[in-house]
Amino acid sequence: MSRPHSPGLLKIGLATATLFSACASTGAVPKPFPMPAQASTPRTGSEGVSATPTSAATSGVQPNWYALVGTALDLRGVRYREGGTDPQGFDCSGFTQYVFARHGVALPRAVREQFTIGREVRDDFVQGDLLFFKTTGPGASHVAISVGGDEFVHAPSSTGVVRVEHLSARYWARRFLGARRITRP
Repeated sequence: MSRPHSPGLLKIGLATATLFSACASTGAVPKPFPMPAQASTPRTGSEGVSATPTSAATSGVQPNWYALVGTALDLRGVRYREGGTDPQGFDCSGFTQYVFARHGVALPRAVREQFTIGREVRDDFVQGDLLFFKTTGPGASHVAISVGGDEFVHAPSSTGVVRVEHLSARYWARRFLGARRITRP
């Protein structure tokens, strides 16, 4: 004789599944995933230029890279939300897509698609470069925006918030896959 499922157990199961989702809607959790000591709260400030996005691959749009990174940094503290594409919550590629769109550049929605646009950058990452990581399997499964130097900003996981981290940190350095520069002269 089977027992009926308790609504409470179903809620716990759904909450657990949501908690352990990873970027790019893969359903997997990168282990071990670095966590900040303290989550920051969302910052307020300029959201950038509200222009109609154009295709990054075909346009000559040149965003103000300082302002673009400023928009990304202003979103620190916004919670992760699987499939999220707005300040109510972001997943990693929703975050990059939103930030670039605020500055007139349309990016594809998925991490793997974003990894195919622009041009490859091997070193000397600058503000606005997209940084890609292998966190849940082969190929690009996580994306972040370079702040410049060793720092990047991203929407990391279901247990985190938009934050700044270091590319040289052991976790990220081991998983770094490559970088793409969307538009530059």
